[in-house]
Amino acid sequence: MSDITVRPMAATDADRVLEIYQMGLDGGQASFETTAPTWAAFDTGRLPDHRFVAVDDTDRRLGWVAVAPISTRAVYAGVVEHSVYVDPGDQGRGVGRLLLQALVASTEAAGIWTIQSGIFPENAASLALHRRAGFRDVGVRERIGRHHGRWRDVVLLERRSPAIA
Repeated sequence: MSDITVRPMAATDADRVLEIYQMGLDGGQASFETTAPTWAAFDTGRLPDHRFVAVDDTDRRLGWVAVAPISTRAVYAGVVEHSVYVDPGDQGRGVGRLLLQALVASTEAAGIWTIQSGIFPENAASLALHRRAGFRDVGVRERIGRHHGRWRDVVLLERRSPAIA
């Protein structure tokens, strides 16, 4: 893993970030979405200070993580929802763990107290990654949405910052 580093995401990462996103969507276990957004939509919907890419020693992008606010209400200013995607060929190398560590550090430094995510119960690898990173299961949102014509459940996970009261 010493050849993997995490750095802030830049606009020059757009094509590869969206490619990795689409690969995750094509796997069928990552999201209710089926098509990655345009870069403009991705850029507009995610907080710029909390987007990272993992790269190898050749600067090949291996994965990414980003957050979006869950609400515009001031009371929820410290709560975000995140997404983390790793190229399928690079899974199992610790990329997701490094991305989540960078995300936790940046959100805590900014006063964000809760990171949440909804994960399909069938996505065992993502659930294990998040649990190892300090996320806890809040509950299962049963039949919360339709995906490829069938109802899907989502496990709601959250990480509450111990550093922010």
